[in-house]
Amino acid sequence: MPEEGILLRDKKEFMTSEEVIAIASKFVELGVTKIRLTGGEPLIKKDAKNVILQLGKLPIELAITTNAVLVDQFIDTFKEAGIKSVNVSLDSLNADSFNQISRRSYFERIKSNIDLLLENDFHVKVNAVIIKGTNEHEIPDFINWTIKQNVHVRFIEFMPFDGNQWNWDKKVAASEMMQIAERSIAKENIVKIEDAANDTARNYQLTNGIGTFGFISSVTNPFCDTCNRIRLTADGKIKNCLFSQDETDLLSAYRNGTDLEALIRENIGNKKKERGGNVAFDENFVETMKNRSMISIGG
Repeated sequence: MPEEGILLRDKKEFMTSEEVIAIASKFVELGVTKIRLTGGEPLIKKDAKNVILQLGKLPIELAITTNAVLVDQFIDTFKEAGIKSVNVSLDSLNADSFNQISRRSYFERIKSNIDLLLENDFHVKVNAVIIKGTNEHEIPDFINWTIKQNVHVRFIEFMPFDGNQWNWDKKVAASEMMQIAERSIAKENIVKIEDAANDTARNYQLTNGIGTFGFISSVTNPFCDTCNRIRLTADGKIKNCLFSQDETDLLSAYRNGTDLEALIRENIGNKKKERGGNVAFDENFVETMKNRSMISIGG
């Protein structure tokens, strides 16, 4: 969340719970087999429990990405909806550093809720965005966490969005992250493991570890050739790539009674080969790109 906050928009601009279910159901009719609730923070939606339970009735795999602050209030809901995999956003294992990054003091609650998820046999991924000068020194600590805890850490390259003050100097490439790991952990103790189909990460495990870790190189070496992801934003637009500057407005069409299939097929058919069509990912492109912030995207 930006220090200066964000400009609040009228709630009429966003999907209602009923619209979330209806539009999601259309995607399922067209062959979508997995839905992930993300954000922003999905659990702060007033009707979150109902949305989760209704989506859980669809013939899909349901998952969620959360900051884990409210997870303890939703464990039973997750189970009832059939959720087995929970991604938690956590950029530091140090309480002071985390609170400084997030500008909130929820570290202990989040860590406790991660333990709660593990105790209840959820598959827990921890997403850490690595920013130079901020948390790259913690990479070995995250990896060592996987020795005795069945957590699956994913180190993510810092991506440019409006308002997140991205620049090339803050980028830590996935290859550099691995070098940082190897300076603290014997190379022979790091084992490459098989990546799942359409996985965004290159995954590894320590020889004495029960968890795993991986690197998501969305900036320096994108996984576009295997990507099968489509994002439906909180305000009802399809974003067929996080780098894409084009969006298709499904919510207005739905409210006007327009059939959504043609719009969905056209948008997905226009999914570009690489980075939303921005192949020349250079300094000039980053300075001129218009890509609204993750806070305003939701999904």
